[in-house]
Amino acid sequence: QVQLVESGGGLVHPGDSLRLSCTASGSTFSRYGIAWFRQAPGREREFVAAVNWRQNQKFYGDSVKGRFTISRDNAENTVSLQMTSLRPEDTAVYLCAADRLPFTAYSSKHFTPGNFGSWGQGTQVTVSS
Repeated sequence: QVQLVESGGGLVHPGDSLRLSCTASGSTFSRYGIAWFRQAPGREREFVAAVNWRQNQKFYGDSVKGRFTISRDNAENTVSLQMTSLRPEDTAVYLCAADRLPFTAYSSKHFTPGNFGSWGQGTQVTVSS
């Protein structure tokens, strides 16, 4: 498995942009799809975006489609989440996670927390005027 560390969170205003990074350790990073989830106080963990191990599939949660973009760089062992047009309701702790199994084929039903085996500690994003 891989170990994941998130960075890039902060306090921004509505309409601003922010870029989060998820950096992995370990030589097997390229074998795993990576997802971003977020969790706000008192709410369930919510799927945000994911990119599969082949980098040919990207999925987004309905609430972020058209505003967030996920990308990965296997040479740098990183997955980035570019967030634009941020809203107060985007405020949450953002966590990246690796598939529980390597070489996982994605479908739209895959993105529940139980399908992901390694998690980072999270980075706080606060959107407030």
